[in-house]
Parts: sequence; C-alpha cells; structure tokens
Amino acid sequence: VQLQASGGGLVQPGGSLRLSCAVSGSGFSINAMGWYRQAPGKQREFVAGIMSGGMTNYADSVKGRFTISRDNAKNTVYLQMNSLKPEDTAVYYCNADRIRHLPPSGYWGQGTQVTVSS
Repeated sequence: VQLQASGGGLVQPGGSLRLSCAVSGSGFSINAMGWYRQAPGKQREFVAGIMSGGMTNYADSVKGRFTISRDNAKNTVYLQMNSLKPEDTAVYYCNADRIRHLPPSGYWGQGTQVTVSS
C-alpha cells in the first residue's frame, strides 16, 4: 500500500493550504482516512479523520479552520487548512485504514511539511 501526500509548503499566518493524499495498491476497502501531524519535539497528534460514508471528526485545535474531505473513487483524501497559525507548523502525515471507525491507524504516507511563518 502506498500513500502519496502533497500540498505542503510555506504560508503566512492567516493563509491557506490544501493537502492531498492518494492511496494506491490497497487491495481492500479503505474505510477510514485521516491526517496527523508532528511538530518538532512533540508527539504525533491526530488532526482530522473521515469515513467512506462522509462522517468526520477533528481535533479541537483545528475545528472551524480545517476541513477534511475525500474522493472515494480516487482513494484520495484532502485537508483544506484555512486561517493557519504558527502553531500549525508540522509535518503532516496521511493515514488510510480498513477499520470501520475513526481515527485511522493503518498505513502511513511519507509526510509533507507545512510551515506557517511571516
């Protein structure tokens, strides 16, 4: 199973970014997908998750600013990040899992760096 994440970069506070993660080679139904992040010196933390039927959940720190979505036909998950803050700076990892609940904890992507700085 391969997960290819993209869309990270450098953005000013208050700006927006959209992350994408495409899954290939799974051979099974991908029920749960999501995003985690890891800032320097900190543990990896859950950001947002989405089920194949559309149910979502978010970390409190990103509610109202981030939106997760997915295209089941393309096995791709997206994370629209608005009103970005310096504390959102981290490496963002996508995850895809066959489990029927959130958060996902299956296969990991390679990570994409998001830096929020003026």
